[in-house]
Amino acid sequence: MIEIKKHCIPNTKTISDALHQLNDLGQELTLFVIRDNALVGTVTDGDIRRGLLKRISLDESIESIMFTNFSLIRGGKYTFQEIEKIRKRGVNILPVVDDQNKIIKLLDLSELQTILPIDVVIMAGGEGRRLRPLTELTPKPLLAVGKKPILEHNIDRLINFGIENFWISIRYLGEQIETYFKDGSSKGVNIAYVREDKPLGTIGAINKISTFHHDHILIINSDILTDIDYQDFYANFLAAEADLAVATIPYTVNVPYGVLETTNGHIVSFKEKPSYTYHSNGGIYLMRKQILAHIPDDFFNATDLMELLIKKGNKVTSYPLRNYWLDIGSPEDYRKANEDIKYLKF
Repeated sequence: MIEIKKHCIPNTKTISDALHQLNDLGQELTLFVIRDNALVGTVTDGDIRRGLLKRISLDESIESIMFTNFSLIRGGKYTFQEIEKIRKRGVNILPVVDDQNKIIKLLDLSELQTILPIDVVIMAGGEGRRLRPLTELTPKPLLAVGKKPILEHNIDRLINFGIENFWISIRYLGEQIETYFKDGSSKGVNIAYVREDKPLGTIGAINKISTFHHDHILIINSDILTDIDYQDFYANFLAAEADLAVATIPYTVNVPYGVLETTNGHIVSFKEKPSYTYHSNGGIYLMRKQILAHIPDDFFNATDLMELLIKKGNKVTSYPLRNYWLDIGSPEDYRKANEDIKYLKF
């Protein structure tokens, strides 16, 4: 997490002052020039060299050499395509500003895969009964896989895609999850909690949230371990102009015999030892914010939402997941997760 104060310099400072401040930074050699609390320019060592070649004195104001055609994004008002264009221009440190051009935060693009304009809701209220006795005193999302909890793997991976607004739906031993992650500030993100007073299904709790920052929402089950490419998932969702997209797990069934298709006792086709591929629900969903209006204030599963939207003629699409995916629902799954994590790059 980049400290804003170290990278900001008042417009009244000199080029010499900027040199000293850049020297103290060591790396990430970019300064942001502030006038009346607003970002007005950037200064790098390259800007200073160019100024010196023009015989500009070190005692001159940094405004004499600052770069004014710099890149920035406004909080909640950007697309991931814009981020890719900025990255291709060689920008590493990207300021996020408000409507008055005041810096909200600084993003290190060298450490992020992208910055996706989506909010995330993580469903973490289940009891994990099939994993008992492991879950008698610990909620399943906090069970360690490798060196950190399942839920932390998911949050850290989402942070790597530039996502910063999280809601975690909790119920069973939920106070432990709150104590562990707190408000998310230690990770440089915002985490809020939705407490289920009664079971609300796999998506019902989302209706308790009214403060989403973006137009698209990602919902994920907390007990999934996956290296899904969230940027590709999101790009596919946008390209399809979907109302709801479901990450699906291809499952192939190989039939060891010849299969006959019959109609009224007549054979109409024959396939020798065919393979059939089915797509199972992967527990990861992307939806437009407007879809919230279809979710009742009661018990409601994601599958109920899919069925409802299909009946209403909304566009529901499948995103076949070709990356690693594991639903940690049983002791065998948990053992597998702890073995697989040794070889996965999250």
